[in-house]
Amino acid sequence: MDFSLTSEQKELQKVAREFSQKEMTPVAKEMEQNRSPLPEKWMKKYAEMGFLGINIDSQYGGLGLSNIDALLVLEEFAKVSSAVAWPIFESNVGPIKAVEHFANEKLKEKIIPDVCKGNLFVAVSMSEPNAGSALTDLITKAEIKGEKVVLNGTKRWCSGAGHAGGYVVYCRMSDEPGSKGIGAVYVEKETSGISFGEPEQLMGWNGIPSADIFFDNVEIPKENIVVEANGGFKKLMEAFDLERCGNATMSLGQASGALEEVLQYVQEREQFGKPIVEFQAVQIKLAEMAMQTEAARLLIHRAAHNAAEGLPSIFESSVGKCFSNEMAREVTGAAVQLMGGYGFNKEYQMERRLRDAWGWGIAGGTIDIQKINITSAMVGRRFNQRK
Repeated sequence: MDFSLTSEQKELQKVAREFSQKEMTPVAKEMEQNRSPLPEKWMKKYAEMGFLGINIDSQYGGLGLSNIDALLVLEEFAKVSSAVAWPIFESNVGPIKAVEHFANEKLKEKIIPDVCKGNLFVAVSMSEPNAGSALTDLITKAEIKGEKVVLNGTKRWCSGAGHAGGYVVYCRMSDEPGSKGIGAVYVEKETSGISFGEPEQLMGWNGIPSADIFFDNVEIPKENIVVEANGGFKKLMEAFDLERCGNATMSLGQASGALEEVLQYVQEREQFGKPIVEFQAVQIKLAEMAMQTEAARLLIHRAAHNAAEGLPSIFESSVGKCFSNEMAREVTGAAVQLMGGYGFNKEYQMERRLRDAWGWGIAGGTIDIQKINITSAMVGRRFNQRK
C-alpha cells in the first residue's frame, strides 16, 4: 500500500494545476456570468493537452493512463470551477467509459476518437419526470425493428442537453419489469425526432447546460446499442461506479479549491490589528476543513486504486461519493463564513463553490441513496423500497 504519487503523476498534476489556474480562471468567470458552456477553442486545447482521454485506451486516441491519473487532473480543474472541469468529467469518468467498456467495436471507433480530439462532447441521459432515484421506473422505450432501433420518451435533468453532440440514453429495451428490461443506446444530436426543452435555471453549475430531451420516433441504427437489456442495467451501474468517483472528485475540487483560497485569505485579512489566522477559532476551522478534504481524497483514490483499470465497487465508490458530497457542502460553507462579506460576494467566486458543491450531492445518485447503497453492500442484498 503506497499513498504517494509517482513522479509521473506529480508532473501530470502540476501541468493540470498550472494550466487550469492560469488559463481557465478567467474563462470560468465568463462561463459563470454568461451561463455559457466551455467555448470550442478550449475543448480543442483540452484535447491537445490530452485531458479528454487520460484513462482512455491509446487505440482510441487516449493516453492510456489510470483512473487515478484522470481523477488527479479532474480535481485540479474542479478547483477552478465545475463548469471548466465538466468536459474532463464526461470524457474520462462519464458515459464514454461505458461506451469503452461495453459498446461494440464499430461504435467505439465511431465515438471515442472524436471525443479525445475535442470534436465531440457526449452526455448521459438517465432521469425522467417520474424516474430519478427510482431509476428502474423509467419508461423511455427503445424498440428494435429489424436493423433499426426506434426511441420514444422524455428525459429530464440531462446535463449537456442541447449542447452535447451525442447522448448515451438509458431506456427500456424489453417488457421485462424493473432493471431487467433496461439497456442503453447512443443517439446523435442531429437525429430526426429529437428536441430539447428550455434551459434549466439551476442554483449552481452555470456553464453546464441542463434541459429536458424529447424523443419522438427517433430512429437509430441497431449498432448504436451500447448495452442490451437482460443484464445490461447491471453493467451500466458498474460503469456508474466510476462516475461516482468522478462526482466525488468534483465535490472534492470545490472543497480543496475553497480551502486553498481561504488559507491565503486568512493570512492576508487583518482584524483587531493582526491576520485573522492568528485567532484560534480560525485555526481550528482550517484544521477541520483540511481533515475533511484529505479524508475525501483518500476514500476516492482507494475506490479507484482497488479497481485497478476496471470499475470500482459500489461500496467503495458510494462511500467516497457520499462522504465527499457532504464534506464539500460543509467545507465550502465554512470558507464563505471565514471570508465574511467577501465570501458572500459573487465577485470573489467563493459563494459559487458553495452552490456548485450542493449540486453534486443531488446529481449521480443523492446522498441518501448512496447511504442505502452502502448498507446494501454491507449486508449483501438490495432493499425493496416499494414495500
